[in-house]
Amino acid sequence: MRLPGGPGAVLIIVPAYNEEAAVGSVVTEIRAVVPGVPVLVVDDCSNDSTITAARMTGADVLPLPYHLGLGGAVQAGYKLAFDLGFEYVIRLDGDGQHDPRDIPAVLSALRSSGYEMVIGSRYLAADSNYTSLLRSLGIRFFRLMLRPILGKPVLDPTSGFVGVNRAALQVFSKSFPLEYPEIEALVVLKRRAFRFLEVPCRVRPRVAGKSTITPLKSVYYVIHVLMGVLVNILKFERRRWRR
Repeated sequence: MRLPGGPGAVLIIVPAYNEEAAVGSVVTEIRAVVPGVPVLVVDDCSNDSTITAARMTGADVLPLPYHLGLGGAVQAGYKLAFDLGFEYVIRLDGDGQHDPRDIPAVLSALRSSGYEMVIGSRYLAADSNYTSLLRSLGIRFFRLMLRPILGKPVLDPTSGFVGVNRAALQVFSKSFPLEYPEIEALVVLKRRAFRFLEVPCRVRPRVAGKSTITPLKSVYYVIHVLMGVLVNILKFERRRWRR
């Protein structure tokens, strides 16, 4: 594995699970947009040829020995990036829905704003708001829920296109929500008095395969996230009360 970290260094991480049909094109697009920036595919114990497809396009691969789920895969990538000294990490999913051409905008905002997190938001892009009706309703619900907690609106709280700086990387490398992590991660940032910013990004249909979130899983998703957010709020209040 050849990952040159250090001050100012950038790493792109791509968590992937059974994405052999999509991950190769994702890595190829990333390398065309940001040549010279290392790409790390975190393979979440896939049972297909995801690892081979990623390596054939020049990505480094971190193969996990067990299936940890999205949050576990992202945290593994964050931990390695932090240990190697990277200053900025941009994460996008391995299914091809995120357009790598938006990486420079996320990275530029991350560098210039000084904010700990930059979110690629499909709802700020005029020509791309592709999402299912079910997911769109869920996003609207979480917008309303998060507004009073975060103290500011967030348009795309479930976005998997996210950039973080080293301060957030240090936190997330030690503790990161394991299931459906994006929303809980925002609450964790709030507890740390960290800031986030949204920038426009394009979202496309999946290159291959289908989403694992069924209507039944969507109900579980909402309940799980609500419980996770509640736990994080209680932790915040407990820490504030101790001061």
